[in-house]
Amino acid sequence: MQMKGLELCRSYYYEVGKPELERLFPAEMGRAAVGLSGQGSDCLGLDDEVSRDHDFGPGFCIWLSDEDYDKKGAAMQRVYDILPKEYMGFERKDSHKGALRVGVMRTKDFYRYYIGCPGVPDTLMRWLRIQEHFLATCTSGEVFEDGLGEFTRVREGLLPCYPEDVRLKKLAARAATMAQSGQYNYPRLMRRGDPSGARLALAEFLNAALSMLYLLNFRYEPFYKWQFAGAQGLVAMSDALPYLREIACLSTRRDAGQIASHIENVAGAAIRELKLQGLTEAQGDYLEPHAYSIMSKIEDPELGVLHVMEG
Repeated sequence: MQMKGLELCRSYYYEVGKPELERLFPAEMGRAAVGLSGQGSDCLGLDDEVSRDHDFGPGFCIWLSDEDYDKKGAAMQRVYDILPKEYMGFERKDSHKGALRVGVMRTKDFYRYYIGCPGVPDTLMRWLRIQEHFLATCTSGEVFEDGLGEFTRVREGLLPCYPEDVRLKKLAARAATMAQSGQYNYPRLMRRGDPSGARLALAEFLNAALSMLYLLNFRYEPFYKWQFAGAQGLVAMSDALPYLREIACLSTRRDAGQIASHIENVAGAAIRELKLQGLTEAQGDYLEPHAYSIMSKIEDPELGVLHVMEG
């Protein structure tokens, strides 16, 4: 079994980075958080030979408080930059296309870069506006050490999922979108002889259904190219996954009837899980009434009056 990127980076930190950094910056390293989190398949544990074409290899993040960064951040970055580039046969291939991949950074800057605020959002409406994949990104990977605890406190405040009213609002939006795009618009577009429009409807359905699957598992959905890979092992609504994979691969022109059947199977799986979690009392196989039933359970007045598809 080939070494995963996270394992490589953890070993590189303890064997190479930590001894040198602690020798030169003992006080700051005693308060720093160190680990690997953020963008990259290695942070999700989904890296393979193909994903190693860029931003893969030995490296780690050092997250500092504002005070420590102001005092020693630049000096620590200079030391980080001259650490050995090769380790265990790997050399990091930086694309320089994304900020805050590895190296020394402020804790607040890391979280602000992904979720637009320096820590846990302070209102439910701010929570609602953060896209799932950004939350999946900044809570990915592993924290190897955290002396001060500042980085971990934010991380734990963001996990495992949205506050319940926000999760309900997003689930309602996903149910409404699945009903509109898959159960209603897909067959109508096919009857109108518009397979290209039907393909767009299917894309909306797939995105909404995969998001619902993650939310029903109290998880954040990762960046779109990892949605299927990351869903392996999730339990709630897992019986929908084979149908979703088939929908993604079938032809709208040749397999229209099979796609329509799979859409209903996915909707049925979603409704069963919503009922198991006590989130809907609506009846029937069409998801729209279930979306409104979910909405009725939202306690926050500001979220409760939003359009059903908002979120």
